[in-house]
Amino acid sequence: MPRIMLEKVTMQFGDIYAVKDIDLVVRDGEYLTVLGPSGCGKTSLIKVISGIWTPSSGRVLIDGEDVTSIPIEDRNVGYVFQNIALFPHMEVLKNVSYGPLMRDMPLDERNAVAEKYLQLVKMLDKMGMLPGELSSGEQQKVAISRALASGSNLLLLDEPLSALDARVRMELRYEIRRLVKDLGITVVHVTHDQDEAMSVSDRIVVMRNGGIVETDTPMALYRRPNNLFTAYFIGETNLIEGMVSDKNAHNIVVRLRDGTDVKVNGNRHFNIDDAVVLSVRPEYVYTAKEGLTAKVTQVIYMGSYWRVIARAESMDMVEYNIQRYENPPAIGSDVNLVFNPKMLMVYKRPTEGISEAIRLE
Repeated sequence: MPRIMLEKVTMQFGDIYAVKDIDLVVRDGEYLTVLGPSGCGKTSLIKVISGIWTPSSGRVLIDGEDVTSIPIEDRNVGYVFQNIALFPHMEVLKNVSYGPLMRDMPLDERNAVAEKYLQLVKMLDKMGMLPGELSSGEQQKVAISRALASGSNLLLLDEPLSALDARVRMELRYEIRRLVKDLGITVVHVTHDQDEAMSVSDRIVVMRNGGIVETDTPMALYRRPNNLFTAYFIGETNLIEGMVSDKNAHNIVVRLRDGTDVKVNGNRHFNIDDAVVLSVRPEYVYTAKEGLTAKVTQVIYMGSYWRVIARAESMDMVEYNIQRYENPPAIGSDVNLVFNPKMLMVYKRPTEGISEAIRLE
């Protein structure tokens, strides 16, 4: 199984950096997702890994071999594009057996390989059909089969599900995860879909402006991101400004702009009077007799829960959830909001301002 290492990889077009100074290791058999907003450099990064592009500087190593200048056809990688790229005049079986054909495999052997991977994606019964006779989800399954039939232990997925309907996209992402884990294949999967990344990844690389913001497991990035941008980009969160008003050996107290004090567990590296930003997920906001006073401005039925949006006197907007079987508050009513101190995240207030720090490009 291949191990990928990128060393100071930069891809530059004139004065524009698509990616800059990327250091990254993808482990053997790992399902790594590269996540970020449009234009952040994630597709450029996967094109460099694949050999479609040669980086302006830096090195790409696969299993310790420097492949920086080796083109894609000599790297033994399977690549699945965002736009489904099948030969429209070829039947499914011939599409999938094309890789083995290019390796001069005899007809019976290459058909056996193609049938094996079609069986894995449950498309063997469609092997005599043309791509145009298949649904978009079925076509992408064939594209994945073709990539696997190439014989590579490294699969690169460039937004492979973005063109599919929501239900098909959800079903297929779990199928891909199951398939590659059963086969023991190393995967690099590019996406802008946070739910997709959270549900399939061993680790996630968060990118912005051509660089890596941070890398960690889905749970760590959701519960304890190191960066304010990650806290905002992955999942949903409330960002509330304040200042550290007190601290002890176990926690700090943040005073919000309306004067409400909020206790936060840990975070002893902050000092009194530090300007900070609190990040709290909607599921960790509750109503109580006392707390941050806010007026309900909107109530949205989400199916499994109600989403309530309230505006504090300081003009901070706070979103929180209540169970679907509970009665939601009336629009215009006042609520007092408290936060789970164990699940609060605190960040130094960015000098460029919150809006700039979380801007999606």
